[in-house]
Amino acid sequence: MTRRRFYAPPDAFTADHQSLTLDADEARHLRDVLRLKSGEHVHVFDGVGREFECSIEDSHKDRARLKIISEVAPFRRESSLHLTLAVALLKGEKFDLVVQKATELGVIRILPVTTRLADIRLRDETDALKRVTRWRRIALEAAKQSGRAVVPEVSQPVSFSTLMESTQLHGQRNALFSEREGQSFSEFRESSLEHPQSITALVGSEGGWTDEEISLARENDWNIVTLSGRMLRAETAAITATVLLQHTFGDLA
Repeated sequence: MTRRRFYAPPDAFTADHQSLTLDADEARHLRDVLRLKSGEHVHVFDGVGREFECSIEDSHKDRARLKIISEVAPFRRESSLHLTLAVALLKGEKFDLVVQKATELGVIRILPVTTRLADIRLRDETDALKRVTRWRRIALEAAKQSGRAVVPEVSQPVSFSTLMESTQLHGQRNALFSEREGQSFSEFRESSLEHPQSITALVGSEGGWTDEEISLARENDWNIVTLSGRMLRAETAAITATVLLQHTFGDLA
């Protein structure tokens, strides 16, 4: 039987974890779309890896209260690979597609990056917040659809240089996917003596990388990886890189 799954963040749960409250959007879907009634059972995930079987106590216009019956195993397990996908800013629908498919494929974090040849420029902080809010909503819906109990973090955009200088990335495998000046993916795979637990993959815009960006990546111990002899669109390259990494180092058989 297909699970009827809803999302509630950790702060929607009571302190004793006996009940929870769905927000207006989720309550509306429960009541008006699925037409579920009090006493029926549903599943709720918290976005950080936990899932619960619940029964509906009551639902109203702007909320629904559920009683927690028990914690259950998530509908789909998480990948063993902690994969961050960093992507140069792309025009609206292209980046939306990357967020959706990367979530389905099991990435743990999506990081928008401003680069020299990025397809778009953020006007101001309001523009950035608006875009990130939309991407987070897309990630949530994709996690729900794909059976994940984890919603990937969609971070605020960072500059290319800030990403290169990030101390959080030291000590793990980092790969910048480029159309030139890189090793093949097979060479990258064979150079990994052990399966890495964490990888950050960086994919560029349609305009590619400047010589300065590639040099800065090398200086900061990033592996430069070339996918093939064909030129791929940025959104295709991002999805392809995610598939290859999950197949090679994660759980995508």
